[in-house]
Amino acid sequence: MATKANSKKNTKKNKIMAAVPSGKIFISASFNNTLITITDADGNTIGWGSSGASGFKGTRKSTPFAATSSMEKVINKVTEERGYREAEIYIKGPGPGRDAALRAIRAAGVKISLIADVTPIPHNGPRQKKRRRV
Repeated sequence: MATKANSKKNTKKNKIMAAVPSGKIFISASFNNTLITITDADGNTIGWGSSGASGFKGTRKSTPFAATSSMEKVINKVTEERGYREAEIYIKGPGPGRDAALRAIRAAGVKISLIADVTPIPHNGPRQKKRRRV
């Protein structure tokens, strides 16, 4: 009986990763951080990362260099494991990591089929302050 218990502990299940040749990349660039999510065509998350998860702290998280290095990390992981080749890119936010993340995707060799800016813009916004009377 002791051998069965030991054999169960030592066996390790390997994850079977299906190949995902194309999908979507969502970039959320705020003033403090850059968040990256890579999904397949159905919207299931394959990989994610951020400037903070890449090891940057404080004000260095909001730099274009941090966005580039975090995008390279995530793209390399997904292309090696899943064979990711083509992507639609959706960018949200006004942060400094917007353009840098795009350059990192292009440098990684992923074919870009669409670039869309999905930054929310208010049509009318909140109620304005009462006008000042003099």
